[in-house]
Amino acid sequence: MHNKKRKILNDPVYGFITIPYEIIFDLIEHPYFQRLRRITQLGLTNLVYSGANHTRFQHAIGAMHLMGKAIDVIRSKGEEITEDEAIGVTIAILLHDIGHGPYSHTLENSIVEGVSHEQISEIFMQKLNIDFKGRLDTAIQIFKNEHPKKFLNQLVSSQLDMDRLDYLRRDSFFTGVSEGIIGVDRIIKMLSVVDGNLVVETKGIYSIEKFLVARRLMYWQVYLHKTVISAESMLLQILKRAKKLAHKGVDLQCSSSLRIFLYQDVSKNQLATESKYLNAFSQLDDYDILAAIKEWQSNTDLVLSLLSKSLVNRKLLKVKLQSETINPALKTESRAKAKEKLDCSDEELSYLVFDGTIDNRAYTIGKGEIQMLHKDGTVEDIATAADLFTISAMSKPVIKHYLCYPSY
Repeated sequence: MHNKKRKILNDPVYGFITIPYEIIFDLIEHPYFQRLRRITQLGLTNLVYSGANHTRFQHAIGAMHLMGKAIDVIRSKGEEITEDEAIGVTIAILLHDIGHGPYSHTLENSIVEGVSHEQISEIFMQKLNIDFKGRLDTAIQIFKNEHPKKFLNQLVSSQLDMDRLDYLRRDSFFTGVSEGIIGVDRIIKMLSVVDGNLVVETKGIYSIEKFLVARRLMYWQVYLHKTVISAESMLLQILKRAKKLAHKGVDLQCSSSLRIFLYQDVSKNQLATESKYLNAFSQLDDYDILAAIKEWQSNTDLVLSLLSKSLVNRKLLKVKLQSETINPALKTESRAKAKEKLDCSDEELSYLVFDGTIDNRAYTIGKGEIQMLHKDGTVEDIATAADLFTISAMSKPVIKHYLCYPSY
């Protein structure tokens, strides 16, 4: 490998990260991957935790670094991972989030309706595979879980994958929420493979319990923080309103790539087969959305300008978050107050007073469970292996209801 491609990156979380293969260097250099520098990892969370400005780019590099460690540990325990498989699984984790749109999860399914970021990641990978003359074949096979060695896909996408290990550690670091700090190195050293599946040696059980608890706490304290829910809901409502106006033929100021997605309903198929749509998506990032919202502050449409101004100046909608369903009387009262103050139609009001639900489960039973490997060689799901009842308790989804409304 040419030394010029053996770059070393300095990461605030792990220190020095070496780029392991030449093709990884070339993929990082690609415009599709560079776009991730312009997409924040945590959407609008920085309105609550002001340090949370880290990007998908940093997360992808971190997850790639952890994958290298996991490959070394698994090989050291006698499981074969060929050079082709090692490169494939490293590419798969590097590109696992390449399909994220602006503000990451916040606008998922709303820029391209009904299409998840994983599906868009796969479309990007197929396109890159053409550019790289088939050298991503193994990576795509692993990403789609079509590789005979199942543990390779489990390292990329399961309930204990390199993606989760990196984002919990990284998000705690940048938000300052120490509850999310997990023993990443310890967990990776405990990994092993039995019958082609990823397992964790029993002596790592407390690290895994801590990882699951950390994930649950990070959801409530960071990802589903009530102020974050308010800000992200407002962003969604702004986009929904803009799309509605666009479909009515109203001319909205925005970038040419955002214009395509506002004025047309682009399907997954169009994204995969018509290069103009994928090219437009590959040009979209947080900056397009923010620049448009800044312009829309002065739009003549009441809802669009009001929500845009409020979001830019962090005058967020109030939010009530609770375990019980929202009392309809409360919603009616909030609507009446807003209507009186703003003199708006019921249709306009629906963008300003709305309710919804969120759910949080740290562990899902029945979906790629975390398997613990006992000393006698038997394997057992962590929910039954753990001596804490917390894990089975954490697998029950906690549902909360919220109501967003203006503060009058």
